[in-house]
Amino acid sequence: MTNDDLPIGRRVARWRVRRSMTQQMLADRLRRSKSWVDKVERGVRTLDRYSVIQELAHVLRVDPEVLLGQPRTTPAGTPDGVDEIRAALARYATPKAPPQTDELRRQVGHAWLTYQHAHYGQLVRLLPGLLDAAQGARSAELLVQAYRITSSLLVKLGEAGLAWLAADRAMSAAIDDPILAATAAISVAQALRSSNRDHLALTATLAAANRIVPSPSPSRPGDHGVGGLHGDRTARQPHDQRGGSGVAPGEWAVGGTLLVQAALAAAGCGEHRRADELIDRAAGIAASLRGYDDTHRTSFGPVAVEVARVLVVAQRGDLDEALQRHSTIVRREAWRRLPAEYRGAYLVDVARAYLQVGDVRGAARALVDADSVAPAEVRCRPLARTLIADVARAQPAPAGVARLATLVGLTR
Repeated sequence: MTNDDLPIGRRVARWRVRRSMTQQMLADRLRRSKSWVDKVERGVRTLDRYSVIQELAHVLRVDPEVLLGQPRTTPAGTPDGVDEIRAALARYATPKAPPQTDELRRQVGHAWLTYQHAHYGQLVRLLPGLLDAAQGARSAELLVQAYRITSSLLVKLGEAGLAWLAADRAMSAAIDDPILAATAAISVAQALRSSNRDHLALTATLAAANRIVPSPSPSRPGDHGVGGLHGDRTARQPHDQRGGSGVAPGEWAVGGTLLVQAALAAAGCGEHRRADELIDRAAGIAASLRGYDDTHRTSFGPVAVEVARVLVVAQRGDLDEALQRHSTIVRREAWRRLPAEYRGAYLVDVARAYLQVGDVRGAARALVDADSVAPAEVRCRPLARTLIADVARAQPAPAGVARLATLVGLTR
C-alpha cells in the first residue's frame, strides 16, 4: 500500500511518530483526549471536517494535503468530466445495491474536503459515482449534500445552467426538512448569481432566511423582512452557544450564510443600502456564534462576513474602502483558517477590484496569492483566466502573472 492509499488516520499516526510525539503529546497540543487521537489513528473516528484536519496538519507541521494524500500539482484548464456529471444528473434509475449509509457519509465527507481544498479535477472524477450512490440511498441529507457539492463545483467551472439544475435537485430532495431546504437555497443562490440573476437570488435567499432565522422587528412602517431598513439588527440573535432562541448554532450559521448570499445578490442588482443592512444582520449573527460544529458546511463566521462585506463595498463602487478592508482581513489569524477554496475565490474577486482602480500590480499579487492558496481557483476557472489575460497585457507584465499566463495557455 502506497502512502496515497493509506487511510487518513494512518497518515496521522505516521507523521506523529516522525515528529517523535506520543498520542498523549499530540492530544495535549490539540486540546483533545488521548482516546480521540487513538480513535482517529485507528479509523474508528472519521476525520471529515476541514478545520480539524487543518489543526492536525498545523500541529504535525505538514500541509493538509499531505494528510489527505492528495496531489500537489494542479493542471490548467477546465477539468475533463463535466459531461459525465451531466449524465449522472440525467440518470434516475437507482443502483441495485444501494450503499450503506455510513459508507456514503464517508464519501460525501471526502467530497466536501476535496472541494474545500480546491482539488476540482479530482472532484470532477468523484462526483458521477457519488451522485449515483446518493440517488440510490435512502438519505435525503446525503443526497442534498451531494447535489450541493455538485452545484458548487459547476459554478466554479462556469457551468451555470448545470449548477442550477443540481441546486434545484437539492431543493427537491430536501422535501419538508426546513434546514435541508435552507442549505439547498444557498446553492440555488450561488447558481442564480453566477447566471447574473441577482434579483431571483435575492428573493430566494430572503425567503429561505426568513424561514430559518427570525426576522428583526421593524422599527417603523414600511420596514419588513430580514434586513429590512432600520430594523432592530440585534433582535432575536443567538444568545449563547446553544442558540438562546431555540435555534441551534449550526442552523444560525445557515441563516447567516443565506443573509450573506442575499447581501451579495442585493449588491449585484444595485440595492446597495439593502445589501449593507443584510451584511450587518449577518455580522450580528456571526458575532454571537462561537465554536459551533459546521455540520452544514457553510464556513460561516465573522471573517466570512467581512470577506463578503469587501465584495459588497466594491460592488457599490467604493473600491478604495474595499481594498483597505481587504488588507486588514488578510492579516488576521482567522483568515488563514478559512478553507483554501474560500480564500482562493475571494482573492480572485479582489484581483478584479484592483484592476478596476487601475492597480495592475495589486491585481497580480492577488492572483499569485490565490494560486498559492488554491491553484485550481486560478488555473481552472474561466473568470480567473480572463483576469490573468487582462493583467498580462500590462507592459511589462508582472512576473508572477506572466508565469500564470503561460501555465494556463494564454498568450499576450
